[in-house]
Amino acid sequence: MLSVDEYVRQAKMCMRCTFCKFIDLNWVQSLRFSRQCPIDARYAFNLYSPHGLLHSALAELDGELDFTPKLMDALYKCTLCGACDARCKRNLDIEVLQVIENLRIRCVEQGKGPMPEHKVMADKIRKSHNEYGEPHENRKKWVTADIKPAAKADIAYFVGCASSYKHPELAQATAKILQQTGTEFMLLDDEWCAGNYVMATGQVDLARELAEHNVKAIEASGAKTVITSSAEVYKSLKVDFPRLLGKSTEDMPYTALHITEYLDQLIKDGKLKFKNTVKMKATYHDPCNLGRLSEPWQEWEPNYVRVIPIGKVWRRSDRGCYDPPRNVLKGIAGIELVEMERNRSNAWCAGSCGGTELAFPDFAMWTAGERIEEAQASGADVIITCSPDVKDLLTKTIEAKKVKMAVYDITEIILKAI
Repeated sequence: MLSVDEYVRQAKMCMRCTFCKFIDLNWVQSLRFSRQCPIDARYAFNLYSPHGLLHSALAELDGELDFTPKLMDALYKCTLCGACDARCKRNLDIEVLQVIENLRIRCVEQGKGPMPEHKVMADKIRKSHNEYGEPHENRKKWVTADIKPAAKADIAYFVGCASSYKHPELAQATAKILQQTGTEFMLLDDEWCAGNYVMATGQVDLARELAEHNVKAIEASGAKTVITSSAEVYKSLKVDFPRLLGKSTEDMPYTALHITEYLDQLIKDGKLKFKNTVKMKATYHDPCNLGRLSEPWQEWEPNYVRVIPIGKVWRRSDRGCYDPPRNVLKGIAGIELVEMERNRSNAWCAGSCGGTELAFPDFAMWTAGERIEEAQASGADVIITCSPDVKDLLTKTIEAKKVKMAVYDITEIILKAI
């Protein structure tokens, strides 16, 4: 987390240029899909914007502003999607996202936050180690007779809460894909919630407890590579765990891979070819946690020569997991892949990030509705993504809007092709 001095430094560097509200002009294709910040686009009020929250961070620290209901409404409606952070770093190197994250942490430390729904989720995790409050002993209930994890392997499959309890078909698809590619994998003996939403809502003490437990479980397993098909788990493994433990991603005792990164490499090595044709005109939605937010974490002790940070590796959102999912889909015969106007680091958030959907479901559905309209404008009939939560939200919104469009997790498509 940012030190107070660094927190102030970063917040003060914001010049209120408002570029964070729009994607870079070099990539704008239309006015309709040029916006980037969901809360600004929906509420059009200064507080509901990245620069408004940075201004509020300074005012709160100076004692000029309290965590009022209005401030908390804006703070927790922010999806923490990182679009503002990516945009700002094309002009100024400011840690916009980290300031907003730290403002949430301060809110929790003062006993004002998080939102009630976030507290309920945290209580469920404390009691049963998953965000749904399901019995912990049911975490591996998704494993069917035809799925045979190894007792020991160099690769561990980190399933995550959503695939373990809510969408077992996605866990089964991932495991079957690994088996079909001849990959020996194991499951952790005692996997806990990865804590993505706990971290995002400012509850860092619980997030650190989850990180410490899961890292110990990975170390005890002996696995050197951890594969997941969940964008949220991927971000936790690659970014949040090292950050919470005061390490850089490269110093962790494992390498985190998304299932598409692993399969993309198999395709490039000539070890995987898809047998079946899957006919569809599809567009791919970049989950924020797999794209912008998944760059390796670099631990850095603030060190400046005047205003120049020495030794800092900037996370500019250009090293996220963008190509592997697309490469895998392009390798499947029959899929016509079309892009939405806002894609890769410019992708519009679908609304499930940052714990926003838990506390503000109507706003989350509005955000998802914007993405669905953009998908329709691309001419696609199908949206493919890599997040169980995004799939849920988009599907729910499509049904509410009575739109003729299907949503798939990428593992479902890969399993059909393989």
